Amino acid sequence: MKKDKTLIDSFLESRSKILFPVLILCGIFIFRNAASREVVPPETNESAYKIEALPLPDQIFFAGEEVVLDDPDIKERLDRELLVNTYWQSNALLLLKRANKYFPLIETILAEYQIPDDFKYLALIESGLQNVTSPAGAKGFWQIMPATGKEYGLEINTNVDERYHVKKATETACKYLIQAKRKLGSWTLAAASYNAGVRGIERRLEEQQVDNYFDLLLGEETGRYIFRILAVKRIFSDPKSFGFYFNQDDLYTAQKTRTVVVDTAITDIVNFAKSQGVTYKTLKIHNPWLRDPFLKNASRKVYEIEIPLAEN
Repeated sequence: MKKDKTLIDSFLESRSKILFPVLILCGIFIFRNAASREVVPPETNESAYKIEALPLPDQIFFAGEEVVLDDPDIKERLDRELLVNTYWQSNALLLLKRANKYFPLIETILAEYQIPDDFKYLALIESGLQNVTSPAGAKGFWQIMPATGKEYGLEINTNVDERYHVKKATETACKYLIQAKRKLGSWTLAAASYNAGVRGIERRLEEQQVDNYFDLLLGEETGRYIFRILAVKRIFSDPKSFGFYFNQDDLYTAQKTRTVVVDTAITDIVNFAKSQGVTYKTLKIHNPWLRDPFLKNASRKVYEIEIPLAEN
């Protein structure tokens, strides 16, 4: 055993004599290479992604009504929504793309009802311009509840739900807002009532003995509501200043359609779509208010079904 140990010690000693100078040379090479590499501090690297505080405007308006920014609470609430909507970049860019597709129709209807153009942003924050359903059962771009929709003349049942009809739903929202403005006295309060109800806003005004939205203490959702609208309005007014760059070709566009008038039942919408030269999927995309693969129409009501035109 002693002899074996001597052989092992001798072997290790010879290895260390060879490895030691090699390690020294490697260390020198690594040190020189690292020393020669230029290190660019993050603050001087122009291509580095930056998270920056956003400047607040000196003035901002909703529906022609000025928001007084002297109150620190108002500034903080606006700043919060600007930051959230600016730095949730994927969502903001999708909203910009969808708005190009749907805003022209919504703007036209708002103008017809003499509703301020800013209310298009209300639809934007309500649904992201998608036919979504809320946990409470509100549906469509304007998130209309069943009772409200029926009150203003929409057909809502398992077969047809006109809350998913963008034009008719926008007209319904306009009718609601006109009445809310008449009762509450300002467009800002009318917009807040779209979230909390007219009576809900009236009750808070009475309880807190104030006369405008910005002096009210409200719950989280309604308290953020107008500020969310203001934030997306500001971003949309100058997207590049908030870091959003795109070409017109990047945006979504509405496809041109022709209208087919129907006053009878449709027993098979799949075959009906084929007879119109489109697929069932395409027909449903353009007519989401048709909820079943058939249309009952026992009352012989007149419906207008939109069929997309073939693109040249």
